[in-house]
Amino acid sequence: QVQLTESGGGCGQAGGSVNLSCIVSGPTEGRFDMGWWRQAPGKEREFVAAINWDAGRTYYADSVQGRATISRDIAKNTVSLQVTNLKPEDTAVYYCIEDGKNGRDWGKGTLVTVSS
Repeated sequence: QVQLTESGGGCGQAGGSVNLSCIVSGPTEGRFDMGWWRQAPGKEREFVAAINWDAGRTYYADSVQGRATISRDIAKNTVSLQVTNLKPEDTAVYYCIEDGKNGRDWGKGTLVTVSS
């Protein structure tokens, strides 16, 4: 079964940036999109960004529009997320996801904490 492993979370300052990475242990066959979701304490999990694996089309939530960049490395089978100008409300557990013909797979998450 596919495994998604996130890294890059930690403590950051407001106005700073974070770079998250997701390593996928599995094939790309049947993959549609890769992306990131996040869940803040006491809140519902929400969409952050996604990228179509083949065409590279990107999508962003309004909350990070203009501050986030999602990218993928086809050769390395990885996906990354950079968020700049961090805000305290960016504090959340960030999850890497894969959408494919067999549904959605989730990573275990990496915590990003933004101090003000």
